[in-house]
Amino acid sequence: MNDRLENLWSLVREIPFGRCASYGDIGRALDHPISGLLVGRWMRSSIDGVPWWRVVLKSGAIATDKLDPELGMRQRRLLEAEGVPFVADRVDMRAVGWSPD
Repeated sequence: MNDRLENLWSLVREIPFGRCASYGDIGRALDHPISGLLVGRWMRSSIDGVPWWRVVLKSGAIATDKLDPELGMRQRRLLEAEGVPFVADRVDMRAVGWSPD
């Protein structure tokens, strides 16, 4: 499991400043693909140095607010600090969506 988490953390670290990826895109790009739902669960144990806030739902919605509204607000502030645009409380994925190669 540690190798799979390291693969996840490594991939999330590749998301450029000011860009966002979806849970599903990250899951499909892993060495051993997993669902976006599982990516979300694994992201809960994110380690220091992993820009977890750059991973959102494919719609651009912030999912962390369902677990903890304060965490959702923190994620939004971190994204806004990077210049990520929002439209109707969702990340504008057309403008800043990023997908691993």
